[in-house]
This record gives sequence, structure tokens and C-alpha cells, in this order.
Amino acid sequence: MSHAFARRLALIDPVARSGRVTKIMPTHIEADGPNLPLGALCTIESGDSPVIAAVARVDRSAISLVPFEDMPRTFAGARVLAHSDDDCVPVGDAFLGRAVDALGRPIDGGAAIVTAERGRLRGTETPALERASPRERVETGIRAIDALLTIGQGQRVGLFAASGVGKTSLMTQLASQIEADRTVICLVGERGREVESLWYEGLTDEARAKTAMVAATSDQSAAMRARCCDLALALADHWRGEGHHVVLLLDSVTRLAMAMREIGLAAGEPPTVRAYTPSVFAAIPRLVERCGALRAGGAITALMTVLSETDDVDDPVSEMMKSLLDGHVILSRTLAEQGHYPAIDVPRSVSRMARALASEAERSAAQRAVALLGAYEQSRILIESGVYVAGANPELDDAIARRPALLDFLKQRSDERSAHAETTARLERIVGKAGAK
Repeated sequence: MSHAFARRLALIDPVARSGRVTKIMPTHIEADGPNLPLGALCTIESGDSPVIAAVARVDRSAISLVPFEDMPRTFAGARVLAHSDDDCVPVGDAFLGRAVDALGRPIDGGAAIVTAERGRLRGTETPALERASPRERVETGIRAIDALLTIGQGQRVGLFAASGVGKTSLMTQLASQIEADRTVICLVGERGREVESLWYEGLTDEARAKTAMVAATSDQSAAMRARCCDLALALADHWRGEGHHVVLLLDSVTRLAMAMREIGLAAGEPPTVRAYTPSVFAAIPRLVERCGALRAGGAITALMTVLSETDDVDDPVSEMMKSLLDGHVILSRTLAEQGHYPAIDVPRSVSRMARALASEAERSAAQRAVALLGAYEQSRILIESGVYVAGANPELDDAIARRPALLDFLKQRSDERSAHAETTARLERIVGKAGAK
């Protein structure tokens, strides 16, 4: 294994590269250099303070830069300098208990973060056979997830929801009580008020001490919003490499895709479905694959929210995420409007790892609960209109009889944590055995 000093040098480009601004557009800046790869950082000369921008397109004689601030005060002919350590970012335990922006600058009012540890912003490729399937369960303290949608260390799970159904509240609860060595919260395009509320009110002191938050609010540039997730993953990669179990909470993939779309369109990419550019559909699978468990030890368990335009979850980002993830938790507007929290639509949700992680008794109880909920939903119109006659279907009668207790089990306060043993025992008491009265 190489010396730490040698590894640090390998992250730095010792060549000074520069160019000059040739064109300034509302969404991007063009320059005749420096010749850099996509995503690399540059500093542009400005009348006030230097402008940081990312390379979005590279031509034979020019590059397009997307600035990290809106309407930067620069000028034609301004000098453009490459960052020598573009892909090298600060990481490590100095970020625990801190909230930063996409460039690693504190937003919590604290001092600048000083650390000698460095990691790669865009990570390194992990061969498929060096990955490991989840073998240990992750306790979230949320009954609907722990009992019916069990997740494991290294699993990638999506929380799919339209707006206003309790997605942010559920993410806050998960951030506060999920079991992990380290937690990384990544907020992309979120409202500033909710960033503040989650950090200071949503997290307990104990949870905050093992958490790092990276946030880019909705009023910040597309470059800031897109880079936010890269920095969060760099932090998670570093801690996973030390053998820790890291939970990554990303809110949301949809807003990240929108930021990437904005950058892609500014760089001249052709729009495809819903105007998303091809780079969006190439970047997001890489994001998902950076998470997971490694055979050498350490795991990143990823919980990613996906905003859907309707409750049918039919937009392109949702469909892509469903094919990439190891589980889907669907939040229902109908349940939310009934005051049911968390508004998890259990029959429509799935955890692909639950069978390998739960015991036979737990799997049996979960299958029975889903069957009871599904039986009622299939006959909901007949039951609520009074057409169904008790005794016509024994299985449906059982579903109707057990439904109140089952719904009460699935409801939970946002500040309530349920122990796993208590959760499974309670569910087994409610569902009983198939055919039992």
C-alpha cells in the first residue's frame, strides 16, 4: 500500500492551466481554456471576488463553464484558472456535527473546517464482485418499514411521493433515529427554512454529533445543486472505506436531475423525454451504484426521495429509479389526507432484500399483513358502498375485522421510535395465522 503522502500527491494536478473568457451568457460562460475534463473546477477573474465555475462542455478550442453563483460579475477577457486539486475534496470526522454547502463551506455559523484528510469528489469505480449483498438489517424505528419493508446495510431504497404527503417529515424522523455509525444528509434544491428546521429542530444532539449535512437550497445555482450530492457521496465513501456503516439521506433525486438538466441544456445537450438531457440518465445510475456494501467491509445505506408529479409515479426519473433501487417505499396522498402518518402505501411498496433479512416468522407475519391490506383494497368500493355482505368471503371478513388494529399499528408519531422486538411481536398478535378468526 502506498504512503498517505503519495496518495495525496496523486490527487493534485501540478500543471498550471489557464484561459480567457470569450463569451458571457445568462446561464453559462465560454472561455478558450483551460483544457479540462467535464466537471472540473475553475476560478474566473472578477471585479469583486473570484468566481468558481464547473466545466460543462469541452470543444476543440473552447470550454463552457457553469458558475456556482448567479449573475457573476466578470468580463470578457477575464483570466480563467484551473483548480489544481479539483477532484480532491476535504473529508473526515471534522465534518461530523457540521452543515456545509456544496463547496464544503460552513453554513451553520461555525469556523471553517480544517482537515488533512482528502477524498475523490467523483469516487472510484468498484468492481461488481467486490460488492456485497446486505446481510444485516437496519433498524429505522418506524414500524411500517421495520416489520413490512425490512431494509439492510448497503441497501438502496427510494421514497416515492408527490408533494405534500409527509416526505420531509419521514426523512427527518429517519435522520434522527436510524441506526448507523455515520449519517450524511444531502438536501438538493430544498427550501432554506426546511434546511434550518431539519438541522436544528429535527435532529437530537446525539444524532447531530454523528451527522454531516450538505445542502444547496432552491435559490442557488444549478452547479451548486448538482455538486451537493457529489460532496455528500465523497464523505460517505471516506467513512465506508474506514469500515463504517453510513446512512446517506438524499432529498431529492428529482431536484438533482433538474439541476443536471439545467446544466446540460446550457451546455448544448439535446433534450429528450420531459426535456431531460442524456447526461442525466447516465449520471444518476452512477450515483446509485456508488452506494452499497463492500466485501472488504463498510456500507452505505442510501435512502433517496423521488418526487413524482402524480401519485401514479409515472415520470421518467421515477421509472428510472425504480429499476435501479433495491426497494421502493410509496407514500400515498390518500393516506396523508386521512391524517395517517407515515403515509406509506404498504401493498404498493417493496423491499427486495426483506426475504433475506427477516426470520421465517417475521416473513410470515409481513406476508399476512400485506395480504389483509390488499384484500381490503381490492374490495374497498364494495365494502364502503354497502354492497358487500358479511360471510360471502371469509378472507375478506378477516381483513375487515383486523383492519382497524393493523392501521393503528402502521400509524406512528413523528417523534416515536419503536423497538424491533416490540414491533414484530405486536404485528404477530394482530395478524394471527392465516384462516384464524
